[in-house]
Amino acid sequence: MARIIELPTFSDSRGNLTVIEDILPFKVERLYYIYNASGVRGAHRHLNTTQAMIALSGSCEVHVDDGSNKDIFLLNSPEQCLILEPEDWHMMRDFSKNCILLIAASAKYDPNDYIHDKY
Repeated sequence: MARIIELPTFSDSRGNLTVIEDILPFKVERLYYIYNASGVRGAHRHLNTTQAMIALSGSCEVHVDDGSNKDIFLLNSPEQCLILEPEDWHMMRDFSKNCILLIAASAKYDPNDYIHDKY
């Protein structure tokens, strides 16, 4: 099931520094980001790909269903990372105007890895 992990963040008078190093449960093979979004994004799960989502700016909701449990995660801090397992059907929505959602994936893009049907 999807879960939030806190990212190490260091703050001083110069600002904040958040580090992603040896904390993700997979090797990153692909990075992409979503911005200027409206409506619904995602609406799928994967056969093999694990993902990590971080709202670098703004906020959005991530609706998750793993076939047994349903949950809604509010991503609104660059210090939080949502880990999605391959079986986590997910849909992102309610993007704020300034939302930049960064996604790290454990695999390169493969259209055959996507399952669009809900449980």
